[in-house]
Amino acid sequence: MSNGTVCYLEIPAADLDASAGFYQRVFGWSLRGHADTGRPAFDTPGGVSGQFVLNRPPSRDAGVVTYVMVEDMDITIEAVVANGGEVVQPPFDTGGGAPAATFRDPFGNLFGLYQERR
Repeated sequence: MSNGTVCYLEIPAADLDASAGFYQRVFGWSLRGHADTGRPAFDTPGGVSGQFVLNRPPSRDAGVVTYVMVEDMDITIEAVVANGGEVVQPPFDTGGGAPAATFRDPFGNLFGLYQERR
């Protein structure tokens, strides 16, 4: 990793296992126990790691919004909804045909979805 690379996320959760399962089912994130805390932790295909944390309010409002790269926007949105998430902003064109959208996970955290132009 080079200097300045985003490498770690802490995602607020009310139910650690339920939140971990949501991200595993929707995005295919690998789950493991965090070495220090034993809480569910994750690794994304893109090399970002993190863990789910208790006693922190969800990040419901747009401030810094983390976008997750997806292969198929429509299939991912279906998976978000089927697994208890909520679409906040349906797919929109970011310019040049690359769609993006935002959603809230079951705990209420706001995330974005981004798909490369085909």
